[in-house]
Amino acid sequence: MPPHKTGGLESGQAPYFVRSNGRGRPTTSKSAKAVQASPPGPARPPRLTGRGGVLLIVLCSFVGTMLANLLSAPAVPGIAFTLACLVTAVLVRPRDLLSLSVSPPIAYFLAVVGAESMLAAGNDGFTRTLLLGLASRLAEVAPWLFLGTALVLVVAVFRGLPGNLRTLVEELNGRG
Repeated sequence: MPPHKTGGLESGQAPYFVRSNGRGRPTTSKSAKAVQASPPGPARPPRLTGRGGVLLIVLCSFVGTMLANLLSAPAVPGIAFTLACLVTAVLVRPRDLLSLSVSPPIAYFLAVVGAESMLAAGNDGFTRTLLLGLASRLAEVAPWLFLGTALVLVVAVFRGLPGNLRTLVEELNGRG
């Protein structure tokens, strides 16, 4: 877990989101022009929220399932799911790692239910077609589900998941 900033505002200094002069447009001085002309610092990688990461997994899994049906390639949903898991584990905010680490199988299940519902729509025996499609899709993608979930957990451990677990335990015990 990254260290928290302990320094506060100095006396008479406004927070970053409040204009220092209180109202109106900020005035441009020589020092402000010099700051504007300086090259930007190193760009931070984009960050996803936990919900955004789960949504990305659902969307990639849905698209992969639809492509697998279109192309008759059974490995496509598994590859899409595994890549989405890896990308979200790297891009999600560190404080959202705990919620992301338990979500990939549920996210995949939701995507497959949606895709198989669309594929079974209009068939006689919708329920039977949906259940058979779900069972066969989940059976052929099971190894990919384990791989994607394991990747999320491994990456999350190195990005700070143990700290998130300690924080959760402290909050549950009333210490946090």
